[in-house]
Amino acid sequence: MKKIPFAFLPEPLLKQFSLGFRWIAEPLGKVLSFLDLNLKQANLKIEKEEYISLSLVSVVSVFILIFSILAITFFSLKAKSFILAPIGIALIFSFFIFFYQIYYPRLLSDRRIRLLERHLMPALQDFSVQINAGIPLFNILVNIAHSNYGEVSNEFKIIVKEINVGVPQVKALEESALKNPSIFFRRSLWQIINGLKAGSDMSTVIQEAINALSEEQILQIQVYGGKLNPLAMFYMLIAIIVPALSVTFIIILSSFLSFSEFLTKTIFYSILTATTFFQIIFLGIIKTRRPNLLS
Repeated sequence: MKKIPFAFLPEPLLKQFSLGFRWIAEPLGKVLSFLDLNLKQANLKIEKEEYISLSLVSVVSVFILIFSILAITFFSLKAKSFILAPIGIALIFSFFIFFYQIYYPRLLSDRRIRLLERHLMPALQDFSVQINAGIPLFNILVNIAHSNYGEVSNEFKIIVKEINVGVPQVKALEESALKNPSIFFRRSLWQIINGLKAGSDMSTVIQEAINALSEEQILQIQVYGGKLNPLAMFYMLIAIIVPALSVTFIIILSSFLSFSEFLTKTIFYSILTATTFFQIIFLGIIKTRRPNLLS
């Protein structure tokens, strides 16, 4: 299991304290019913109630830490509300931390989707080459599992492990397809599964899966291009035109109002900092909007 975010307590101590929060975690688990699916798709081998209990322990520990630091700080500054203010601030921070922890499995699931779909097309093309060469299906699964296809190889390692312990090939593929978060990975596996059940030519089945992914890839690229056009105009406006006009305006205004050297430098550095910050944000937006199927 991956570490729960903002849980700074040691794992054995965290699990021990979490037993006292099970009575709260069980009713919360009924409300947060989506968490069970998110944990499975994020490949976190932990029960929903246990995850909520661990999150509650970490939130309480964070609350105590923030409250202690703020209370000592406010008391040293001789503030009047050195108890109530730290409690309010600590509660706000704790709420947002718990909210983030609950949606953390969904974030991991989305990250898995990106990693899976990024390597899916090359893996299927390798699958097609091997199946056309007459290599048995199980050997192909093993080869892909030990290849450098990122999360796809990790998923195939789980399938191969299930087959090695006696699970039939079709059932192992079905289990992987049922719990996988990527719709394109599931669709490709179901095509393979249906081909195996129907006794179809697997080379034709894999080629159809590749063709379907290629069409989806072209569609995603077209949608991505349509999103880039307004983003590029917005970038030109905020990162180029506005800073240039601002610098010109400040130069003219400073000559009329006789700004001090310190104030002028502060304004210019503020414009530079804001422009740099916006460019970093823009690069992040471009990266997140990039189609998952592009390897």
